[in-house]
Amino acid sequence: MNGKRILVLGLAAGAAILAAFLAKNLVAKKEVKVVTKAAEQTVKVLVASRDIPMGDQVTEKGMQWQTWPRKASSAKYIIKSREPDAANKYAKAMARSGLVAGEPILKKKLIMPESGGFMAAILPKGMRAVSFKISPDTGAGGFILPNDRVDVLLTRKLQSTSSGSSSSETVHVTETVLTNVRVLAIDQTFRENEQGEQVVVGKTATVELRPEQTEVLELADSMGSLSLTLRSIAENSGKLGDDGPKAAKNFAKGGSSRGIAVIRYGSSSIIHSSQ
Repeated sequence: MNGKRILVLGLAAGAAILAAFLAKNLVAKKEVKVVTKAAEQTVKVLVASRDIPMGDQVTEKGMQWQTWPRKASSAKYIIKSREPDAANKYAKAMARSGLVAGEPILKKKLIMPESGGFMAAILPKGMRAVSFKISPDTGAGGFILPNDRVDVLLTRKLQSTSSGSSSSETVHVTETVLTNVRVLAIDQTFRENEQGEQVVVGKTATVELRPEQTEVLELADSMGSLSLTLRSIAENSGKLGDDGPKAAKNFAKGGSSRGIAVIRYGSSSIIHSSQ
């Protein structure tokens, strides 16, 4: 066998080995699949663009359209594809309950001007709204706002008669009539206006009471002047209205029927109503 034939056989054997090696690698190589993730379907949902307190007008600036996953949307949401003019439609609506920035706006949380009855809409079942006169001096300097909790005080004139004497004098007495009362409105001014101007102190306060407590308030209003004292939210463990409004014991059954005993300089006096 000459050298040329040996060289050809060697090349052929090398080519066969190389072909077998390449074929093995091709078979063993895993097929790579390219998976394209389908785009998530979204909708435009009407949400609050700022915090909107209860009783505030929503306004167009208080709303915006926000992209929302279709799967996470609710039939109760206001969706642009269904109501493209919703931002303009609900601009004059008032918030039946408070809205937080970014929260989807639900129709049940809005009350339209033409529907009326806003005060009736925010009153819980079994409660009544009662209004009475106040003044800047009796309204905590304008710091009392809707949803605040207050105590109602009665200031009235009484006649003091000393024991063993027929003479009498007029004195002023202040006592608490109702406690933990929720304020619904101050002269129908619910919050600051769109320009951020401060609330003007009104002449009328509207509060939320139970039916029997409305009688107590009306009686107290006829006996003298009423004033409000602002309560701390901490008194209700951070939750407004834990136990609701309460009437003072002496007014719970229609007012105090007895005089008030006062001791001055060792002499006792009985104070009677001047009415």
